[in-house]
Amino acid sequence: MDSIRPQSPAPASTTGSAASAPQARTEAAERLAEGRPPQLAPPPAATPAPAPMRRTMRGFDSHLQGDVASAQQALDFLEEVAGQLQSLKSELSAKLSNLQADERQIEARLRELANTLERRRQSGGDKLDAQLNYNAASATQRFNVRGMTLSSLKSSAPQMLSFSSGAGGQALTVNIEPGMSDEEIVQRFDRALAPANVRVSSDANGKLIFTTPEAHWPALRDNLSILGRGRVATEEEPGAVAPQRWGTSDTEALRLSLQEVVRALAQVRSSQAAASRELSAAASRAAMAPVPSDDMTVLAKDFAATATDPNYESLLAITSAMVGISRERVLALLGLR
Repeated sequence: MDSIRPQSPAPASTTGSAASAPQARTEAAERLAEGRPPQLAPPPAATPAPAPMRRTMRGFDSHLQGDVASAQQALDFLEEVAGQLQSLKSELSAKLSNLQADERQIEARLRELANTLERRRQSGGDKLDAQLNYNAASATQRFNVRGMTLSSLKSSAPQMLSFSSGAGGQALTVNIEPGMSDEEIVQRFDRALAPANVRVSSDANGKLIFTTPEAHWPALRDNLSILGRGRVATEEEPGAVAPQRWGTSDTEALRLSLQEVVRALAQVRSSQAAASRELSAAASRAAMAPVPSDDMTVLAKDFAATATDPNYESLLAITSAMVGISRERVLALLGLR
């Protein structure tokens, strides 16, 4: 049986006409005799890189997609919370009316609602705050620093507090001087911490209230410290809906829990209305700035051409362009028609 022999590679061509095999062998022998390196074949011509994929269109509202997705995400979460609150309302009402209602089922509903609210940041997006208020710009988290009140700051004046938010920037310094008023102290804190996206006010009890965007809160909570004292003890403002504090032990506890459920439902309905208004506003923006059909055609052809070119650059362009695209976002955008 004959064995399969590998074919010899074709001789490299020279500039102008191709060199014959005897000539190539002669030249190679002369180079070897003279101690010169063998003639290398010219490197292949570089393959031109594909044109970068077009990522946007003229006149396209770059914030529209994010606004729609955020509003839809909040609406989905609020709908889930509203359904659980409605079930609780029915079962609590039945229990108070001496109708058949399983107390263990009510407690299970309370735990389910508490678990849902625990994942508010992940499931509800960054436009729902701890009070379940919907903010079209961005939700905020209010917190306080344990022991930091206007009276304690005044009694320890003069003093200098240097805050670090853990972002690697310079320390944020607040100088407290004797004789300062409450308003002056609050203004000093507010100006000093503004670069860290923290605003400062005070409540009726003289406690300093700090506010930061919801998206920044987890990192700030874990890293806020005072130089020379270490990390500060932050306390989040309690949420508007706190099922872990609702009781079922007696008639009075059931009545109070029902009142809390009704109040929470009203808050959820208000936030649903606010998120729905933003979706309607987004629909109006989309209608006022329609995308030219020519641009859509060019973009579609560009994407198809890039997707059929199997190389690293094409894969990188496609995956980068599709980051953050989910089924919910696509459905929300299609719903604007």
